[in-house]
Amino acid sequence: MTTIIAKKSLADEVAARLQEQVSLGHYKVNDKLPIEPELMKHFGVGRSTIREAIKILVNSGLLRVQQGLGTFVEPFTGSREPMDQRLKRADIHDLNEVRQLLEMKIAEKAAVSRTEADISAMKQHLAERKQYAKDGLLKECIEADINFHTALAEASKNEVLADLYKSASVHVKKWFFEIYKDTEIFTLSQPSHEQLLKYIIAGDSKKAWNTSIKIIGQIL
Repeated sequence: MTTIIAKKSLADEVAARLQEQVSLGHYKVNDKLPIEPELMKHFGVGRSTIREAIKILVNSGLLRVQQGLGTFVEPFTGSREPMDQRLKRADIHDLNEVRQLLEMKIAEKAAVSRTEADISAMKQHLAERKQYAKDGLLKECIEADINFHTALAEASKNEVLADLYKSASVHVKKWFFEIYKDTEIFTLSQPSHEQLLKYIIAGDSKKAWNTSIKIIGQIL
């Protein structure tokens, strides 16, 4: 089957596809990649693009080129698959568990680390969430909900937590659009969100953590 790449950065796209195939086990450690003409046909690109993609992956340590023998998959520990790509193919229930764990820790840390600017941003997004839910505007309500929790993540002052939440939230948001047909659940969970913000403003990390757990029970 031919996979045609239609992107401006063809070499990067091909490299990403090859990296994904290695991560998924299509090519295992020390396996030899197909020869250039086969890769060119598979991805629908030219020889220079394939060579540049191979170079990218060699520089990242995923592949090695042995002159006269070919290109091979290097041994590695863990996964070199980009996090966004991994999240994209994740089972939605696994992804939701990750989101829940992140939100609990984020709420705890935000209660300790939030600034006045953070509080202002959270208040704004939460007010928008409430109004959109009241008006029955689902798309806008989901966006406001994600924005509120993203502001929470930023208030935690842990950049890794914040980045992980932002990456996961992109896919969680798509899931919300699929499972929710109206804003009822957001109206029902609004008081809990307001309570969470209250504890974060008060600097009560324990109650923020517990309220986050309560919200998780309301929002699937």
